[in-house]
Amino acid sequence: MKATIWHNPNCGTSRKTLAILEEAPGVELTVIEYLKNPPIRAKLKQLFDDAGMTPQEGLRVRGSPAEELGLTKDDATADQLLDAMAREPMLINRPLVETDKGVRLCRPQEIVQEIL
Repeated sequence: MKATIWHNPNCGTSRKTLAILEEAPGVELTVIEYLKNPPIRAKLKQLFDDAGMTPQEGLRVRGSPAEELGLTKDDATADQLLDAMAREPMLINRPLVETDKGVRLCRPQEIVQEIL
């Protein structure tokens, strides 16, 4: 099974999710440090759609410039959030993991088991 993780090595939850993926038998893993190589807007929309999430649910507020940019979960539209996340990847909550079985925002990290 192929798996891709949009990973932030400075995030404990992301590191724990990566460890689960690395230990899972038969997983062909791709690791993308999304702060260095952010997903384009269309990919981000696809990830959220496949995860059954809205961009509002995928917005990282704590530790990000979301509030400074006027992007709160209640005020910003989905399009505004996707545009902002494509420009400022720190706004993307993580880790997002994509496999053949779907996409999950793996907070907590055990959620990754749903798509393995």
